[in-house]
Amino acid sequence: MLNIKKVKRYSLAKRKSKVGINMFAVPVEKDIVRMFPDILAGRKFKELIKRIIKSRKNSTPVIFMFGAHVIKCGLSPIVIEMMKEGFITAIATNGASVIHDFEIAYCGKTSEDVAEQLKIGKFGMAYETGKLINESAKFASQRNLGLGFAVGKMINDKRLTFSNTSIFANAYRLKIPATVHVGIGTDVIYQQPECDGGSWGKTSYYDFLKFCEIVSKLEGGVLLNFGSAVILPEVFLKAFNLSKNLGYKVKNFTAANFDMIYQYRAAENVVSRPTGGRGFYFVGHHELMLPLLWHSLMSFSKKR
Repeated sequence: MLNIKKVKRYSLAKRKSKVGINMFAVPVEKDIVRMFPDILAGRKFKELIKRIIKSRKNSTPVIFMFGAHVIKCGLSPIVIEMMKEGFITAIATNGASVIHDFEIAYCGKTSEDVAEQLKIGKFGMAYETGKLINESAKFASQRNLGLGFAVGKMINDKRLTFSNTSIFANAYRLKIPATVHVGIGTDVIYQQPECDGGSWGKTSYYDFLKFCEIVSKLEGGVLLNFGSAVILPEVFLKAFNLSKNLGYKVKNFTAANFDMIYQYRAAENVVSRPTGGRGFYFVGHHELMLPLLWHSLMSFSKKR
């Protein structure tokens, strides 16, 4: 039998420990950033907040990529406020976001019951959605404009009832680049008779080149991705590669991905490969994480 009375021990007070009370959360009401412990995700989240604040101070880009669920989860007002406060300098999203953003601006509601509508072949067949968005794509194609710009202009110019809740209309008013990166056939508007595939391809490609230009200036800035698991991570990787190929310095920047689960492409194409593994990945529901990010940014910036 081993004689454990001979084990060598040391003083707990002298031992090197990884967690101490100086790292603990501080339960204060107003300064929300102080509430996060300087441990694991808490430390990383606070670091991201500081980097976004620094980017705004230095006038370097803060690119906000997102999937349509950000809009469907009722978070458009948060995104709009972040644009107004300078925490977002460019947005990039997919085709579904255009649909939900327009529908909310038009009538204050979106997101149909897909299962029920499929039974009768009416999924995605709303007249106004198909007609006005497709017309915007044609308008943009004829004038060599981007799709995001054209949709924002249309919502703004038509003075739609709830245009103040539109991310694209607000981006148009604030002169913030808004690019849309579509996959032909993935969205309901391609089922409509007004659809012209050439217009969608041309305008979305224009937006891709615009996005590449924005990414080429990302040095020292921040890239955020909320909920786009495939399209935006892939688009960003190509934009990043093209920028490097053309000789632009895009090396030292911050990338952070937010999603409800771990997503391979986002982890690789946003957080790991372009940054050399120095990015951040946060798991949580958008309807919790984005308000938390916004409130933390406002809390931290006000105390500086």
